[in-house]
Parts: sequence; C-alpha cells; structure tokens
Amino acid sequence: MREYLLGSFSSIYILNLHGSSRRGEQAPGNIKDENVFDIQQGVSIGIFVKELEHDVEKHVYYADMWGARESKYKALFEVDIESTGWQELTPTAPYFFFVPKDFSLKDEYHRAFSVADLFPLHHNGIGTDRDELFYDYSAEVLESRMRLVFGNDYDDSFRERYRIWSSSSFDLDGRLKAANYDPNNIKDCLYRPFDIRKLYYDVALTSRPAFPVMRHMLRANITLCTTRQLSADEFGHVFVAKCLVDRDPLSLATRERAHVFPLYLYPAEGEMQFESGNRRPNLNPEFIKAVSDKLGQKFIEDGQGDLEGTFGPEDIFNYAYAVFHSPNYRTRYAEFLKIDFPRLPLTSDKALFKALTEKGAELVSLHLMESPMLNKPIIKYPVTGSNEVDKVSYDEETQRTYINKVQYFEGISQEVWEFHIGGYQVCQKWLKDRKGRTLTYDELAHYQKVVVALKETIRLMDEIDELIPGWPVG
Repeated sequence: MREYLLGSFSSIYILNLHGSSRRGEQAPGNIKDENVFDIQQGVSIGIFVKELEHDVEKHVYYADMWGARESKYKALFEVDIESTGWQELTPTAPYFFFVPKDFSLKDEYHRAFSVADLFPLHHNGIGTDRDELFYDYSAEVLESRMRLVFGNDYDDSFRERYRIWSSSSFDLDGRLKAANYDPNNIKDCLYRPFDIRKLYYDVALTSRPAFPVMRHMLRANITLCTTRQLSADEFGHVFVAKCLVDRDPLSLATRERAHVFPLYLYPAEGEMQFESGNRRPNLNPEFIKAVSDKLGQKFIEDGQGDLEGTFGPEDIFNYAYAVFHSPNYRTRYAEFLKIDFPRLPLTSDKALFKALTEKGAELVSLHLMESPMLNKPIIKYPVTGSNEVDKVSYDEETQRTYINKVQYFEGISQEVWEFHIGGYQVCQKWLKDRKGRTLTYDELAHYQKVVVALKETIRLMDEIDELIPGWPVG
C-alpha cells in the first residue's frame, strides 16, 4: 500500500501523534504521552498532496508529536505544515516505510541465517477460537466439560458461557459431528510464558490445529517460539517448549502471534523411519554445512556433540537461544527484528560457540522449568488465607506482590516484576490470568519457581553479553 501511495502522490506528510497503549512506546525524556482519542491504537495525521503535473519529484515528510492530550490539542491548533519540523524520508523497497528507519547494518544482519531458513518446517501455533471451551488448568475438569459437549448434555447457560455455536470463521457444530470424544486428546500446551495448560486437541475439531508442525510436538521434541513481526518497539519474543504451542504464548497482538520451529521431525504414520533413526533434525543442510565449516567440526544427527570435534542439533538450538537473548543483539538489530524473523549470526570461535551453547542450555532448562536452581526459592508467601487471586498489585518499597488484600509474595525485585517475555509482563500476567481462582499448593510453588527463572534469565542475559567480544559476531 505504501508503495502505491508513493506512486500516486507527489508529497506525503505524516504527523505521528503516538499515544498507543499497546506498543509500550517510550516518549523522549520519559514524558507522559497520551492518546488524542479514548482508544488504545496510536493515531497519526496523513496529508497527501497530488500535483496536476505527472513528472514531479516525490517527497515524504515525517514528524513526531509527544505529550499529554491537552498539549497535543494546543499544538495542533497552533502549527501548520509550514511551521512543523519535518524530517524528509527516502522510503526504499521492499517495505517503503513512512517512519524513520536505520538500516545501516542491513548487509551485516542479512549475512546471518533467518530462523525461517534455518528451520525449514515451521508454522503458527494452535488457534482454538474457543479457548474457554478447549483449555483448562485441570485435565479432570476439561474431560468432564468435553464429555458434556460431545454428549450434547448441557443447558443454555453452559452453551452461552462456552459459545457452543458455529461462527463465520469456525464451524463448531459441523466439526463436533465429525469428531468423537477421546480422553487421549487431552494434551499439554504452552499457553503463555511458564503457563502450560491442558488442551483438548483434535485435528478434526480444533479450529486451527497447525498439525503439519504440531504432530512433531506430540513426541519427544523441543521447539523455538518466536515472531515474524512486532507491534512493540523492543524484541523479547523468544521462548521454548516441549509440548504443543498456542498461537499467543508471546503476545496477544495479531502480528506477534508465535511461529513454532520444532528441532526434530518424525516420519508420518505408515512412513518408513529415516535413515538416521526414528527422527531427523529440522535443520537446513546449507546451515549445517556453514556451521561445520566455521567450527571445523562434524555434525551429528541427534542430541549434543562434544563441542571439540562434533556438534549436534541441540547445540545449535542452545546457541541460537543464547544469541537471541543477548541484550546487545536485540538493541543492535532492533529495526530488523521489528519487521521479520530473527537471524542467527555464526561464529568461527570454538570457545565462544561452546560458551554460548552452555548459556543457552541453562536458559532452556530454566524456561522449561527443569533447572535444579528452581528448587531454591528466593521469595516468601508468608500469610495464610484463602489463596484466591483478587486484585494483583505490586509495592516497590516492600517488594511485595499482592494477590488479594492480605496475601502476597515477598521479595520480588522490581527488575523481576517488570521483566517481559514478548508482550507479557510475566509475573503480573501469570497471576492476572488466574483472577477469581484459588491457587493450589502446586501453583503457589510454581509461581515461586517462575520468579527464580526470571531472576536467573536476567543474570544469564548479562553474562551472554559479557561473553561476546564485539559485533558482528565472526
């Protein structure tokens, strides 16, 4: 569309009024920024000028306006095109952006492999269109609900609560008739960061089952989760799973829906096993050769190598996971991470590759909730009570996170409380999703482990940056 507009108008003026509550934009000088309307989406003013002559020089101008709503109203009454401090842009293919972009590192960045090329098979996560119906915290509760649905044994209030009817995007009635209840279809699914829920997963019933990828996650596997585009300004959209993956584990923004990149592929039912065994790595042979040439090491088809003479698929996975968690990587390539899949730079430094692989393995273990470090709580839950999540709030001075008026977790640093994975502030999101729920002992223990995982993630991210001597990694 931007390319078409460039061809249709001689001069384009874009005045960005900002004010988005979704993007988490930071105004210069940390001033308060507000929307000019009572909406979440940011606002801009576009002025498009078309000269009668055909062969005129094309121009695109851009300016920002930050601040409180009233200050923006006042400024808009006082300025015009002539008095606005425009910045002239030179939009280029393929995106033709109408906002300032710094692509000076484009050649450097594009020498790296895109994860979409690194892992040939990938897909969006699972979409149910009826999360409240098909997901639950408890396998028993989910099984009971699905038996009612398949048996058509429910009243109108149940039907309304779980929206048991077809829509233009989801023929629920038709799919229910085509499917049969099977308790084996209740699976673990990564729903949000550190939040694995039970999902009733049936290719014949699930609205968007993503089966070409998810069938490989029904067996022993591990997958990278990341996004192709960002709504936010900062990239933090990386996570890992060993189970099925929802489409929104990293953000609720449509353009930030997760893509799933399984490490291993299994033969389909009825197919012969692969020559290398019952599974093979989902890795581009050109990428494997590039790593092998860089390191002077031989690739093994499964597991991990010794990182002296061999490397394996899981070493590559862990190396990538470390690099994508480097704060300097995220800052240096910020403009590119907003518009396409992350790219993985390679190193010929064996010691650096090994060190980053080890840090990545630590991160993976933490995020899969498998690290032994998680068994050493660093926060307390000192007050007995109902354990019901009511109003979630954080007190910076006491470092307490309240779940209701009297009960709280104590010892959560502000840095951990504010830590984001993708579009979610993890410590807050996990609790808010359970509003009205009485937390079980296991859930209370799980939350304490999440805090440890986030604290250690912050530490490891700093250590990863300390390991990398400079950019570009070579």
